[in-house]
Amino acid sequence: MKKLNIWLVICLLLIAILAGCSSAENNKNSKEVKKEEHAIKIGVSISDFDDVWLMYMKDAMESYGKTLGGKVEVVFVDGKDDANKQLAQVENFIAQEFDVIVVNPVNTQATQPMTDAALQAGVKLVYVNRLPDYLPEGVTFVGSDSVIAGNLQMEYLAEKLNGKGNVVIMQGSFDSEATYNRTDGVKMIADKYPNIHIIKVDTANFSREEGMMLMENWLSTGDQIDAVAANNDEMAIGAIQAIEAAGKLGEILVGGIDATPEALSEMEKGRLACTIFQDATGQGEGAIKAAYNLAIGKNVEQKVWIPFQLVTPENIDKFKK
Repeated sequence: MKKLNIWLVICLLLIAILAGCSSAENNKNSKEVKKEEHAIKIGVSISDFDDVWLMYMKDAMESYGKTLGGKVEVVFVDGKDDANKQLAQVENFIAQEFDVIVVNPVNTQATQPMTDAALQAGVKLVYVNRLPDYLPEGVTFVGSDSVIAGNLQMEYLAEKLNGKGNVVIMQGSFDSEATYNRTDGVKMIADKYPNIHIIKVDTANFSREEGMMLMENWLSTGDQIDAVAANNDEMAIGAIQAIEAAGKLGEILVGGIDATPEALSEMEKGRLACTIFQDATGQGEGAIKAAYNLAIGKNVEQKVWIPFQLVTPENIDKFKK
């Protein structure tokens, strides 16, 4: 009888163990299902929704996010060109437990508080288009090398000037690394030509309207200007409008950067000498792809470079679409 009781106890223990294992396995499977069902949340803060080129990039982000189906939810907010507002947006994404944050920074010199907040919270962070001054390990950048954009622009203008002439540089906003690096890229090439002189450098804040006003001021001085190297297409178009109003179309070469549809239209009309294709689709898709890969635990290079390309009247058809 005692032996029977012992065997009964053993059987009951075995049943309990097996039941526990089954429950653990069910819990594990349940967690895996929940993990698969959970959409990866990517929060995107773009510096300024009024910027034409950045909206092309945003469109590419949205389109690429949709190709991932229900696996990814992408939420966009407008930084309103305000660094403090953008910091608050990043903090809000963290508080809402987003998996990854993508930032096109308003001010590349003021990103450290956003970066530190994300790292401290353990949230993956991707910067896009504008390279922050502060990019520690664990933070990714997707974009293009702005120095190369300036190089390509000035190389073409120098060739068209036959190595001599007066050049003015129209800069973007001073809180953007693109302004400094594109300008440095232009100067780097101009320095190779003894008879090319950079006579004026000033900001028009990436704005068409400000570009037009700045060009009007320069023209009013009466100084000889042979070419304009603008940090983006919007300022280049503004410069062209001022040149046209002054009756000097065809006398001054104008180069831009971004290869926006309007810039390509100006080139087809013979008003814009060159622009540099900055791949909005490549950067937008690249940023969301990097964010998704980080969210699922894949390795991503710290800097993902999207190449610039020179656009001229000779190869414009390649870029018109």
